[in-house]
Amino acid sequence: MEIQTARLSNGLRIIHQEDKNSAVYHVGLFVNAGSRHENESERGIAHFLEHALFKGTKKRKAFHILNRLDVVGGELNAYTTKEETVLYASVLNTHMERAMEIIADITFNSTFPAHELEKEKEVVIDEILSYQDAPSELIFEEFDNLLFEGHSLGNDILGTEDDVRKITREKIQDFVKRHYVPSNMVVSSVGNFSLEQVVKKVRKHFELFEGEMVKETAVIATSSRFEKAVQKETHQAHVIIGNHACAYAHPDKTALVLLNNYLGGPAMNSRLNMEIREKYGFAYNIDSSYHPYSDAGILSIYFGTDVKNIDKTRSLIYKELKRLCNQPLGTLKLHQAKEQLKGFIALGMESRSGLMLGLGKAYLMSEKVDTVQESFDNIDSITASKIMELANKYLNYQELSELSYLSKA
Repeated sequence: MEIQTARLSNGLRIIHQEDKNSAVYHVGLFVNAGSRHENESERGIAHFLEHALFKGTKKRKAFHILNRLDVVGGELNAYTTKEETVLYASVLNTHMERAMEIIADITFNSTFPAHELEKEKEVVIDEILSYQDAPSELIFEEFDNLLFEGHSLGNDILGTEDDVRKITREKIQDFVKRHYVPSNMVVSSVGNFSLEQVVKKVRKHFELFEGEMVKETAVIATSSRFEKAVQKETHQAHVIIGNHACAYAHPDKTALVLLNNYLGGPAMNSRLNMEIREKYGFAYNIDSSYHPYSDAGILSIYFGTDVKNIDKTRSLIYKELKRLCNQPLGTLKLHQAKEQLKGFIALGMESRSGLMLGLGKAYLMSEKVDTVQESFDNIDSITASKIMELANKYLNYQELSELSYLSKA
């Protein structure tokens, strides 16, 4: 199945993959506007705006927005990250245009009724408070804040309660005016339609909207190594060890994804899981993650354990990192790691909704999307020496930062 692209006269980009065997159509609108694009007085506004878009348009009240796809068994949802906001839908093919139209309507015609905004503030604040009750999630945001100290990439996506209280309708409209313009967006589409059919509907519902994107000077995020321990009301200790890593479009990205998967990725046979959970039973949750952004990235290791096991767990982690830095992977291990990653990619594409979201993000971030075969070829070209080089660059234990949440008990 070929990945196809197009662009409207107003700058809106389209990426589509035709699937002749699917009765369900998936579409998403990707806006290059996340928490990193907020100025100091706007923290939390990108995420709050994601909620506010559903609260009324020039021709619909909130109920009619929520009901528009529900009545035909479809789904309409949204999410916000550090660098993008995404509105997406899944419907039967017969309701393809209905999904397209509702996304366009809430994106460009939202009125942000004042009374609805005040109600939604309480909802978002409740979301923030519930998030603060989950230390295994909260620690990632605080680690980002320390690693990108003084840079908007370190901002909490949700903002704080005080940040949300300060959001006004005028601030929302200003943020929309700066970022919610077609040239700053991508429509991603997967379903049983040709590119021509998709472009025709996108043009009908999106081309009448225009706007000039405000160019903002990008400042690269940097910080010094840090170690910080915080006392928390938790039964378990939570620890993140990590470092800066390469950006989304960097030529080393695929090799770093492979390294991360081998070290502590989702498979149960990752080095960290086998050594620390299976062999010693020191931690139920232990994994590593790599999050690339447009001009930066994070490579980190997280574990949750009893306080008495922190030093032993950390020691075992550093042992694995030193091995990666000093010993190249053998031919068999490298081959197995490559086959595992290729399998993950292939399985991930079985979810057509997931495929649509993946295509949209990739096209928004780099305007280039590899085919499956190109991805496999990139993986096959990775050498053991490249893995060792990246381990020394990003996982040198003397350069890693650490944040720990320690139980007060």
